[in-house]
Amino acid sequence: MGILHAYEDAVQISESEKAKDTTEITVSCPDKTGLGCDLCRVILLFGLSITRGDMSTDGKWCYIVLWVVGKPTRSWSLLKKRLLEVCPSYFSMSGIEYYRPEMDQPQLHDVFLLKFWCSCDRKGLLHDVTRVLCELELTIKRVKVSTAPDGRVMDLFFVTDSRALLHTQQRREETICRLRDVLGDFILSCEIEMAGPEVAACSQGSLFLPSAVIEDMFSLELVSESPTGSLFSNPLSIIMDNSLSRSHTLVQVLCQDHKGLIYDIMRTLKDYNIQVSYGRFCEKAKGNCEVELFMQVDGNKIVDPNKKNALCSRLRMELWRPLRVAVVNRGPDTELLVANPVEFSGRGRPLVFHDITLALETLNTRIFSVEIGRHMVRNREWEVYRILIDEADSLCVPRKKIVEGVRNKLMGWE
Repeated sequence: MGILHAYEDAVQISESEKAKDTTEITVSCPDKTGLGCDLCRVILLFGLSITRGDMSTDGKWCYIVLWVVGKPTRSWSLLKKRLLEVCPSYFSMSGIEYYRPEMDQPQLHDVFLLKFWCSCDRKGLLHDVTRVLCELELTIKRVKVSTAPDGRVMDLFFVTDSRALLHTQQRREETICRLRDVLGDFILSCEIEMAGPEVAACSQGSLFLPSAVIEDMFSLELVSESPTGSLFSNPLSIIMDNSLSRSHTLVQVLCQDHKGLIYDIMRTLKDYNIQVSYGRFCEKAKGNCEVELFMQVDGNKIVDPNKKNALCSRLRMELWRPLRVAVVNRGPDTELLVANPVEFSGRGRPLVFHDITLALETLNTRIFSVEIGRHMVRNREWEVYRILIDEADSLCVPRKKIVEGVRNKLMGWE
C-alpha cells in the first residue's frame, strides 16, 4: 500500500479558492520524452489555461509545477486521475517493467452510434450536446444532422469512449440521462448502439480535399500580418543559443499568448524527440508569453545548423498558425474548414469541435452537417473538420466574421 500511496502523490493539486486565482499542479515522477506535452494536453482537455510553469529533470526523475486558471470542465479529482495516467509509474524505477514508449500510442476504441430525434432545431443545440459528450469523455468522430419534412431533427454522432465503458448498460443510461437533462422537452428519443465495421469506416469522414483548399490552408508561408488581420505588435521571436551550457541548447520564445500555447510548444518538441531538462514560462504584459527551455537530443545539444533551422522554422509555424480556419464553397453550400496538426503519436488537439460549435452558437449560425477526418498533407497528418453551414445562416453572416469568430474562440482571444 505504501508504494501505491506514493504513486498517488505523483500529482498534487492545490485548488484556488476563487476561479480567477491560480491553481498549482505539482508533478513528481519518473521522466519520459514528451511528458510535458502529455500533461499540457490533459490540462487543455479540461478547459484550463497555463499561466506559469517550471520544470526540471536529471534525465530519470522530473519535477514540474504548473499554475493554471479556470475551473475544470470536470472534477479536480478526475483531472488528477488523468494526469497520473500519463505519468510513468514509480514501479518503473523499482525494477518492475511498467512504462514502455509503445504504451504512449493512443488506445483504439470501438465506435458507437448515438442517435436522437428532437422535436425541432434550435441554435446552440449541437454545442449543448457536444459539451455533454466532452464532459462524459466521449470523443466525437463524425456528426450528421438531418431535418425531416415535419420539422423534426435527427442527429447522428459517431463516438468513442475514453473510458471504454459505452458497451455497458450503466454507461449508456448515464449518457442518455445527461442528454435528456440538457435538451429537455426537445428530445423525443435517444439510442446508443455499437457501430458495425462499415458504419465505423464511414465515421472517419471524406478523404478528399480540393487542391485549392490544400494550397490555401496548409501553406507553409509566414505572412506579415497576424492571424487576426491586424499588424502583429509583438513579433514572434525564437532564439537558439549553445553558448550558455556545455551540454544543453537554450531555446527562448517570445510570442503572443493563445489557448494551448505551451501544449503547442511541447507537442513540437515531442515530435522531434527532444528532451527538456529545465524550462520555465510565464505570461508577460500585453498578452505575450515568454518561454525558456534547456534541451537535448540523445543527451547532446543541437549543433547541426540544419537541425537548428528546421526546429526554429517548425516552432515558428506552430506558434503562428497552430490551427487553420477557412470558409469555402462546397457546391451551392458554404463550408467551414478547421484543421489542426496531429501528434506523431496519433492524438489530435483537444476540444476543437467544442470550441467550433460554441463560436457558431455565439454567431447565431446553425450547423447542417459535420465530417471529421485525417488527411496527409505535405508529409504531415492533419485532423480536418468540415462543417456545412445552414443555408439561411450562410447568407446572413459574412464569411470573414465566421472565420474570425471561430479562430478567436479556438485561440482564446475573445
